[in-house]
Amino acid sequence: MQLRTKRATSLSGHVTVPGDKSITHRALLLGSLGDGPSRIEGYLHGEDCRATAGCLAELGIDIERQGQSTILVRGRGLNGWSAPARPLDCVRSGTAMRLMAGLLSGQRFPSELTGNDQLLARPMDRVILPLRAMGARIRGARDDRLPPLLIEGSPLAGARHLLPVASAQVKSSLLLAGLYAEGRTEVVEPGPSRDHTERMLEACGVTVHSQDLAHTLDGPVQSLQPLDVHVPGDFSSAAYLCVAALLVPGSEVVIENVGTNRTRTGLLDLLREMGADIAEENAHLEGGEPVADLLVRHSSLKGISIGGEVVPRAIDEFPILALAATQATGETHVRDARELRVKETDRIGTTVTALRALGAEIAPTPDGFDIIGPTPLVGTLVDSHDDHRLGMTIAVAGLVANGETIVLGAERIADSYPGFAGTMASLGAEVRP
Repeated sequence: MQLRTKRATSLSGHVTVPGDKSITHRALLLGSLGDGPSRIEGYLHGEDCRATAGCLAELGIDIERQGQSTILVRGRGLNGWSAPARPLDCVRSGTAMRLMAGLLSGQRFPSELTGNDQLLARPMDRVILPLRAMGARIRGARDDRLPPLLIEGSPLAGARHLLPVASAQVKSSLLLAGLYAEGRTEVVEPGPSRDHTERMLEACGVTVHSQDLAHTLDGPVQSLQPLDVHVPGDFSSAAYLCVAALLVPGSEVVIENVGTNRTRTGLLDLLREMGADIAEENAHLEGGEPVADLLVRHSSLKGISIGGEVVPRAIDEFPILALAATQATGETHVRDARELRVKETDRIGTTVTALRALGAEIAPTPDGFDIIGPTPLVGTLVDSHDDHRLGMTIAVAGLVANGETIVLGAERIADSYPGFAGTMASLGAEVRP
């Protein structure tokens, strides 16, 4: 599938974005383990979350859709999953595979986690090795570095984990395994990562002690309370609309009901440092998660240097941040972002390739990139490499490029943002298949 965009004159309007992908994954998983039905409003009907729901169906969990964006997950308790008859297909979702690896390690039956070729190339030793330290019987391919993951299910014991890289997926996998482990599970991070798992466990009645970068959970846990949660708009999806409004002259856009959890909004801090005019209005809490409306106005940006603790809080937004930097005055340097190389694609390499195709001055480094701006962009055919975040970045680039920009592989955008093209069109952008 291709998506075509052209230079925009201005963007304006009030919009919402789909529900948060990270929170939806966790609500599905914990809801399935609750003692009774969990109601999830604002559920993201994206391909990645469908993969998690499909795995749960294979484990005997009934998920009922109620209306456009509400589902009911009929939880069967912490030991209510049934042995699957076939391998569990996580499709492209690294979140599904890593979080389920933690939960399946403590079950009483064997299982296998697999996915498509893209997911089978992503490193899984980062969860295999610490799970083994808890007694998990789990192995992968190629010296335990890659999927598929074969999990026997076994008794677990709590352990102390010192993570080499700040990763919410790894932290969450270990804490979820801790639900079944005898004794204390402690995860110590080198820097902050998103804390949705900790918040949702608390909502289920599980005490998670977090002090600085250390998170502890005492197990085994006997039961989880069902959830009644409203999933806020996904900040990662809102990021594309934010940058589009910042770059297109004359724009003023309000993105309503966006999750503003500080462990996720590193991009806001970086854009504001670059000179962005972004205000948070109507701030409040929904289900323990901070939410606000984002008012974004066209702004003149300047280059900055990026590294350190903000990187994990903006890790999914670096492709769109790189685009913003191509239109900023001066140089932007990104460091400490080596984690980008093991996402759905090598997002350092693919971001550089895509933006260079449009005329940007951007060079890769081992752990980031260097960008010189502002650079005029020229529309052309650009391959998204089947990466949803890169696909949306290219589409937004087309709004400030001369001529027509064509996104190749645009179908992957539905992994996290179904309806992206329609939202952009409602703001005044020319976006079409």
